[in-house]
Amino acid sequence: MAARTAGKATPVRSAMTATSPLQATVADGLGAVRTAHHRCLDARVRTDFADSLDLDDALRAEHPEENRWDYLLGHEPSGEVIALEPHSARSDQVSNVISKRRAAMEQLAGHLRPGARVSRWLWVASGRIHFADTEKA
Repeated sequence: MAARTAGKATPVRSAMTATSPLQATVADGLGAVRTAHHRCLDARVRTDFADSLDLDDALRAEHPEENRWDYLLGHEPSGEVIALEPHSARSDQVSNVISKRRAAMEQLAGHLRPGARVSRWLWVASGRIHFADTEKA
């Protein structure tokens, strides 16, 4: 995978300012995504991601007590940055995931270059889904 992105501006890298310390933690392909979380992405699209960032790990020291989103993925065909949050899918977790997104947007503000943004924020069930058919969530 390194040969594919060597010397090439990839989506996550391009979205970050040149001086952002997060640049050093961006990996090629899905290299920053824990192996157990690869199953959150359909096998047919995994190779579409040029780079990735374990945002939770990268921001832990700077924001140890705050909510943190898990990953940023650079979708090569579209050039977009997609945020991925593998998380338990239960109605009592909705506000937690919303808080994680809000916190991530604030935490990323100083790292993203002007005009750069995360195009999609995806919450993916990390286990069984526990929403009743009648729940508003």
